[in-house]
Amino acid sequence: VLTDITPRQINEYKVRRRQEGASPRTVNYELIMMGHAFNLALREWEWVKENPVSKVRKEKVNNFIERWLTLEEEAKLLKASPKWLQEIIVFAIHTGFRESEILDLTWKQVDFNRRTITLYEQKNKSIDTLPVNQTALQVLKERYESTGGASLRVFLNECGKRIFAQNLIRSFHGTIKRAGIE
Repeated sequence: VLTDITPRQINEYKVRRRQEGASPRTVNYELIMMGHAFNLALREWEWVKENPVSKVRKEKVNNFIERWLTLEEEAKLLKASPKWLQEIIVFAIHTGFRESEILDLTWKQVDFNRRTITLYEQKNKSIDTLPVNQTALQVLKERYESTGGASLRVFLNECGKRIFAQNLIRSFHGTIKRAGIE
C-alpha cells in the first residue's frame, strides 16, 4: 500500500540499486521520479499525507572527467574528420567554447579588427568579450570567405542551416571511432 512506504524503505531501495551497479545519477533520477509520483499522490489526489522520498538524501554525483587529447590523437582525429567537422574541432580546441557557443556563434559576435568574440548568452548569464588566437581566427576567416559573410551563423551544415547538436555529436563520435581514439 502506498501509505505504508517509509523513508527507510526508500533508502534501502537506493542502497540496493547502488549494489546492483546503478550509477549515482541513475539512482537520483529514479528518486526524482518516485518523489514526483508521491507529490502527485499528496497534492493532487490526497492519497498520502507526506512524501517519504523528500526525507531521503540524494546520491553525490561526480561528473568530472578530465580528458585531454595528445598531439598525436588530435592529428588522427582531424585526419579522420570531414572538412566541416575539422573546422569545428580546431575552433573548439583553440577557444575552449562550449558546443552551443560554437553552433550558435554569429558573425555579429566576431570582431576581426580586435581579434575578439563576444559571447552574449553564456551558461552563467554573463557577457564576455574574449580574445581569439591566430589559429581560431584563421578558421573564422576561412569560414567568412567561404560564405562571403552572407550567413547569420559562422558554422552551418551543407544546406546553409544551423548544425543540430545531435548531428554534430553523432558525426564526432563516428570520427573518434574511425580515428581509434578512446
